[in-house]
Amino acid sequence: MSQPTEQSPERPSGRAVPTSADVARLAGVSRATVSYVLNNTSAVRISEPTRQRVREAAEELGYVPHAAARSLRAGHSRMVLLPTSHVPVGPLYSQFFNDFQWALRRLDYTVVQYGSVGLEAEEAARAWAELRPVAVVSLGEVELTGQGVEILKRSGARAVITLGTQRVEGTHALVMDQGRVGEVAAEHLLATGRRRIGVVVPEEPGLTMFSGPRLDGARRAAESAGATVVPLPLRYEEESADELAARWRELGLDGVFAYNDEYAMLLMRSLQEAGISVPGETAVIGADDLLLGRLLRPRLSTVRIDMVVGRELAELVDRAVREPGAAPLTRDLLDSRVVRRESS
Repeated sequence: MSQPTEQSPERPSGRAVPTSADVARLAGVSRATVSYVLNNTSAVRISEPTRQRVREAAEELGYVPHAAARSLRAGHSRMVLLPTSHVPVGPLYSQFFNDFQWALRRLDYTVVQYGSVGLEAEEAARAWAELRPVAVVSLGEVELTGQGVEILKRSGARAVITLGTQRVEGTHALVMDQGRVGEVAAEHLLATGRRRIGVVVPEEPGLTMFSGPRLDGARRAAESAGATVVPLPLRYEEESADELAARWRELGLDGVFAYNDEYAMLLMRSLQEAGISVPGETAVIGADDLLLGRLLRPRLSTVRIDMVVGRELAELVDRAVREPGAAPLTRDLLDSRVVRRESS
C-alpha cells in the first residue's frame, strides 16, 4: 500500500497542487525550514523575516500542509474526533461543546466532527479508527465497548474519553449522574408539600439516555417519602403540551419535574392557558438554569447542573495524549442543586 507523499498531483482544473518544495523555492529556504515555520515548531530558531517570507510564499501559492503526510512523519495526528450528536441538545450542552472545541484549537488540535447516525458499537469504532485520530471524545450516544476502545487504540488513538451516563472499560470516563438531577428536583417538590408528582419523559428520539435515569431518580426520592410519581410522555410541540394540560386535573398532579427548562417552559404555558395556576395548583421545576427561565412569569425554578467546563475537558484530552500509558481516570460530574424561584 503506497504512503501519502507530497508530489504535485493535478488539480481538476489542470493546475498542479503546490508542494512544500514549491514554497521553499519561492521563499529561498529549505523544505525543512518550510516545515518548521508552517507547523509552528518552536524547537528550531528561525528569524522572523524568514518566517514571514515562508508564510507569504505559502499564501501566494495557495499551499496548505498535507495532513496525512505530516501525521506519518510525526507518528500521530493532531486530530480529535467528536462523533456528532444525533439527539436534540439544549443550549447548555451546545455552549459546553463550543467552549470545548475552542479550547482544543488553542492547544493546536484539529477538531473533526463525525456523523455517526446508524452506527453501533464496534462498527462505529472501526469507522472512527479509519481517520487515525490521536484522540476520540465520545458522548455515549454510540455504545462504545471495551473491544471498540481496543480497536481505536490499535489504530493509533492515544486517548479515548467518554462523556456519558456510565463508565466504559479502558477509557478516561466522565460520568454524568443524570439520576441525581431527577432526584433533587423531586426532593424539592416534596419539600414544598407536593405528593403526586409528574415527570416529563420526552418522546424525541435519543433522549432516553437522559430521561430514563432522571425519571428513576425522581422515583427514588418519591418512594422514600411515600409519594407518587407519574411519567408524562411529551413531544416538544405545543399541541402535545396542550393535550397534556387538558388532562391535568384528571391526573391529579400537584407538582411536575419537566425534564429540563425548555420542556418546563412549553408545559407551563399550556398549563396557564388551561387555567391551572402555577405554583398554586401545580408547582413546576425544570433543569439547566437557562436565562429564558428567569424571564418568565412566574420565574422558573430549576436544577442547576455543574458540568466540567470545556477548557478542563480539553486539558484532559491533551494530558491523555501526552501520557498514553497513564491509568484511566474516572470522574463523576453533574453536581446538581435546586435554584428555587416563583414557579414552585
